[in-house]
Amino acid sequence: MNSSPSSVHLPGLDIAQLPAHVAIIMDGNGRWAKKRLLNRVKGHEKGADTVRTVVRTCRELGIRYLTLYAFSTENWQRPKTEVEALMTLLKRFLKSEKSEMLEHDIRLRVIGQIQNLPSGVRATVEEITTATRDNSSMDLILALSYGGRAEIVDMVRTLADKVRQEQIDPQAIDAELVADHLYTREIPDPDIMIRTSGEMRISNFLLWQIAYAEIFFTPTLWPDFGKEELLQILKDFQGRERRYGKVKLQNNGVLE
Repeated sequence: MNSSPSSVHLPGLDIAQLPAHVAIIMDGNGRWAKKRLLNRVKGHEKGADTVRTVVRTCRELGIRYLTLYAFSTENWQRPKTEVEALMTLLKRFLKSEKSEMLEHDIRLRVIGQIQNLPSGVRATVEEITTATRDNSSMDLILALSYGGRAEIVDMVRTLADKVRQEQIDPQAIDAELVADHLYTREIPDPDIMIRTSGEMRISNFLLWQIAYAEIFFTPTLWPDFGKEELLQILKDFQGRERRYGKVKLQNNGVLE
């Protein structure tokens, strides 16, 4: 798919100052369907269209990393029929997007407890991650069977085992070593975290990684979220001052 620079233009948006990593909690598919008296699965299907739009927009802009919260560890508690439909939709979506990922140099990564996915879905994930592993223009990271607490627990267990085997000294454990044992190792922390649907919480998503991310909540339901709103959020991001816990000094040395 070819695109022109005008297709992602928004007055005031500085293309040279875009974030490297955008993370999104895609929420509201079920409510979107309910408002239209549709089955919840129809909301998930419409949400898949939004995924395509957002991925393509980020690619056109040159955003290097996009992480999408697709299925949480808690989502396994949903009705069996809905979980099965979601897994079927996920498998179909990945297969349908394989050619576009290959054409546009997009690498698929998956984070989470992948071993808990159905075998057919797991096989599809492995097929496409393998096929795209040498792509380098953009990383699309899907959080599947993912939970931030589970990720941290897995990290602690791994480090504890290495300490027990005397592979590392406990005093050598620092933030960098912790990050190197998370699912997201080799991926920079998100600059932006967006949540759709109006909910004002982070729902166990990238608990370590979003420590200094700029957070945006929008009332828009995920199936209604589009290119224009994403561009506006990116523009608003550029207006924020990221201090990382520090304070800003004026030219005369006075604290602001």
